[in-house]
Amino acid sequence: MYSKRLSICNFLLFTLVNKSQLRGCKSNAFMIDHHLKIAQELAVASKQVTATVSLLDEGATVPFISRYRKELTGSLDEVQITAIRDRIQQLRDLDKRREVILKSLTDMGKLTPELQQQIDAAETMVALEDLYLPYRPKRKTRATTAREKGLQPLADLILTQNKVDLSTEADKYIDSEKGVNSPEEALAGARDIIAETISEHAEVRAKMRDLFIEKGEFQSKVAPGKEEAGIKYKDYFDWTESVKSAPSHRILAMRRGEKEEILYLDILPPEDEAIAMLDRTFVTANNSSSDQIRLAIADGYKRLLKPSMETEARLITKKKADEEAIRVFAENARQLLLAAPLGQKRVMAIDPGFRTGCKVVCLDEQGKLLEYTAVFPHTGAGQAREAEKTIHHLFDTYKIEAIAIGNGTAGRETETFVRNLNLSGVTLVMVNESGASIYSASEVARDEFPDKDVTVRGAVSIGRRLMDPLAELVKIDPKSIGVGQYQHDVDQSKLQTSLDDTVISCVNAVGVELNTASKQILAYVSGLGPQLAQNIVEYRNQNGAFKTREQLKKVPRLGEKAFEQAAGFLRIQGSENPLEASGVHPERYALVQQMAKDSNATIRDLITDDKLRKSIPLQKYTSDKVGLPTLNDIMAELAKPGRDPREKFEAFSFTEGVNAIGDLKVGMKLPGIVTNITAFGAFVDIGVHQDGLVHLSQITNRFIKDPNEVLKVHQHVEVTVTEVDINRKRIALSMKGDEKANNSGGANRKPAPSTANNNHQNRNKREPETDMQSKLAALKARFK
Repeated sequence: MYSKRLSICNFLLFTLVNKSQLRGCKSNAFMIDHHLKIAQELAVASKQVTATVSLLDEGATVPFISRYRKELTGSLDEVQITAIRDRIQQLRDLDKRREVILKSLTDMGKLTPELQQQIDAAETMVALEDLYLPYRPKRKTRATTAREKGLQPLADLILTQNKVDLSTEADKYIDSEKGVNSPEEALAGARDIIAETISEHAEVRAKMRDLFIEKGEFQSKVAPGKEEAGIKYKDYFDWTESVKSAPSHRILAMRRGEKEEILYLDILPPEDEAIAMLDRTFVTANNSSSDQIRLAIADGYKRLLKPSMETEARLITKKKADEEAIRVFAENARQLLLAAPLGQKRVMAIDPGFRTGCKVVCLDEQGKLLEYTAVFPHTGAGQAREAEKTIHHLFDTYKIEAIAIGNGTAGRETETFVRNLNLSGVTLVMVNESGASIYSASEVARDEFPDKDVTVRGAVSIGRRLMDPLAELVKIDPKSIGVGQYQHDVDQSKLQTSLDDTVISCVNAVGVELNTASKQILAYVSGLGPQLAQNIVEYRNQNGAFKTREQLKKVPRLGEKAFEQAAGFLRIQGSENPLEASGVHPERYALVQQMAKDSNATIRDLITDDKLRKSIPLQKYTSDKVGLPTLNDIMAELAKPGRDPREKFEAFSFTEGVNAIGDLKVGMKLPGIVTNITAFGAFVDIGVHQDGLVHLSQITNRFIKDPNEVLKVHQHVEVTVTEVDINRKRIALSMKGDEKANNSGGANRKPAPSTANNNHQNRNKREPETDMQSKLAALKARFK
């Protein structure tokens, strides 16, 4: 009986196999050249992939490989190297799962040469699991019950679709002891076996999966009685949209509405087409056996295949939506982390408040806390005069050069108060304080300021964000900096990996000053990590400032490998060797010294004399380890040692007198700062404690698919107010009509890859539109 069941599975498995795939695969899938496959997918040479994988396997980091191993990788950038890293891990995971499945099938005695060939040729985890599904141990089903009743041979007979008298054949299986009391019950059991076999057929599942994705539709309905509670999901109360073209933010919105029990969500394929495809595949005759197979197909599709495929379609679309949302979040985080720093200035930072007062701190050029106090400029004239005296005193005492004011509650009012003090020669800046409260209550903040109140810590963070956003923002979880799209709904592991990659990339692109950096930012330097960062800080505290990078080797547990990976990204200002402050790796110091010697000059001469540098014949210094890419990088570093890739800081101020949403009028043109970029538009802070939305269609006069084509987080823009709802605190903005005013921050930006799809193909051929209030409420709610 078992062998007959196996024969059915094998028959169905191999009748529809893709013959071209069989011809193309090798006898053993483990011999597949993953490097060649990745090279083809990324359109690079296989030797580049091989070199990159080898470096990664040796423990090299993505920034190090990208910056200091260009000759080996053929100058691959961080994006390509990261793609290779992730893809090789996917393929290795696939191989591990393949080994487990092959062992399981061998142990069960079910592995045939044909099945092994299929498994070896499987290129995705889904294809692999489809092949294993008919043999996977499973819980009791209607089909297993029918087999226990001895009905497998009857199912075998029906599947042949030969002309037989099924009633007579079914009579042979009547057995009251086994629970088969009539021919009808025998045929029903046989159909259960056939239905399960069809639903587990690998080729059928692949085709059905494609049908669900390519032609299926999302259908969402409001749950009865949830209309009022779910008003922010009003757009999706009766919404239908193509699975294939639905953008990530709408997929995640519908899934969140379903999770909150506001919406019912289904994925509906064209059912007639699905049944027809199964009929074409399995019905090969026109007799009573064929009729039984048709009945099994209808039952198996409705009861087994459709629910399974809907689950898989949900997982596939969720994965795609997650990837897009994570991409948006990572790009926003990168832009915020690389925002222009004010630099080393003496700063007064103010965490504003009304009744509780404003917390004021003064910081030196390195961000060290000098003094803190509280003032109450908004609680009466007497208190305001005292606040004025205090601010003037602190300003003069510490020779303040810039004032940072948090953009939270009372921020604009405090800005107005400080501006009216007429402090001379000072830069006054509103600072986005998102995440400052999280930092102030964190272990990091307690370690830095164990005896200070959380409000003091928050004010310090605001001031340091102005001085160096990157150095301060790395102290908090990137998910808390307020630039995400559905960050709490996506795969948290993948989100964390992406954000870690982003922070590491930013930190190493800018470089870190070894003698002043916190352990938090040092932890993101290539090759270090939290423990080595802590060891560096402790060594620095005990032994004084580092004079050379070579001294890093004296730090406990910091070995040759960590030194190799980290040294080039660490800077030592004021060292006797000017290369210590540059991005030139210590392994190339001797080469630069040789250049200087051959030119009868010093290294400092090479740095200061542009003509001298240009006279160096770089080809002379190439070798089997050093090529022109590295030599050109060295020349660029000598031209601007330790250059900061971030943009130059520009002061910004909001329109005076426009401090609250009630001050807004339709048609107003206002300066603003982009705080968040999403697939559907951008949120802009215009200084009224409520960000406005510039929809994708209102960003520019020309057609764009992705806001990142022209905007970036922290960009200064000019917007026009197009709609205001004071009751719901919703603001609609437009950037159309004044391209010149908004090109300063985005004109030189490379267009970002776009995944937005404007062909939504929903049943009504329309975007979900409701009243302005509910639309903006739904959009803004995604970032809470």
